[in-house]
Amino acid sequence: MTALPLLVVGSVALDTVQTPAGERHEALGGSASYFSLAAIRYAPVRMVAVAGSDFPQPFRDLFRDQGIDLEGLRFQDGRTFRWGGRYTEDMNGRVTLFTELNVFESFHPDLPTRYRETPIVLLANIAPQLQLEVVRQVESPRLVALDTMNYWIESSPDDLRRVLQHTDIFFLNEEEARQFTGCVNVLRAAREIQRMGPSLIVIKRGEHGVLCLTPRGWFTLPAFPVEELRDPTGAGDSFAGGTLGFLASRGGELGEEDVRQALAHGTAVASHTVERFGVDGLTSLTREAILERVRQVREVTRFELDA
Repeated sequence: MTALPLLVVGSVALDTVQTPAGERHEALGGSASYFSLAAIRYAPVRMVAVAGSDFPQPFRDLFRDQGIDLEGLRFQDGRTFRWGGRYTEDMNGRVTLFTELNVFESFHPDLPTRYRETPIVLLANIAPQLQLEVVRQVESPRLVALDTMNYWIESSPDDLRRVLQHTDIFFLNEEEARQFTGCVNVLRAAREIQRMGPSLIVIKRGEHGVLCLTPRGWFTLPAFPVEELRDPTGAGDSFAGGTLGFLASRGGELGEEDVRQALAHGTAVASHTVERFGVDGLTSLTREAILERVRQVREVTRFELDA
């Protein structure tokens, strides 16, 4: 089966990250970067984002060498979006040290003509108003996925609800699900969100794995056990890239078994991301290395049931 192309609209950034395992200064980051480098393992990827004139040439070359379609990556005079963060000792929490939007502050996605018929679309973590701009430009997509964050839930809840009416898959974490719905119980929160439009609600639970509500019911997977966690940055975007990349390789079908396998692939890809700093865990990642971890995830969740 020929893999369907994917479109991601999000950010590219220069990240300064501090973790107990070390630190990196102005490394390649951003939601579109992590998603694209994960999804390209499975299917063609088209990127829409903006970068400044200072965006390093080696990062541009990396995208091209990986086969990512960059017609939608715009370069403007000015500085690239920058973010800095420090993770706690157990890496379950982080403190944002600075956020400099720079050229990203005036970003409005303008899809190249040939991108507008892309069958699978990820609306990455950007303002819901911008996500709506993308929805108005794409033509009859087969599958639309959405990511968000607590800032947009607080500042633009009505626009977020409008985007959800056009969404098939919604990626968010437990805190965001509770914040968006006001439901303390995350299961009730997911059902409430499902009534807003998306058929699949994917609740990311960090080291505790993922919980997914499908039209048929609940499905859960553990996180892949990583012994040397170095940098959690981009884990969620990589997870989305592995998940949607697998679905693209299967023609965009959302059958129960396709979804379960896709989430296992997303879990495996994310585990490779967090073992190294920045995007380093993705740039040489092979399908066989992903499949080996998918097999391991399957093995640890399989058991015999006595009558």
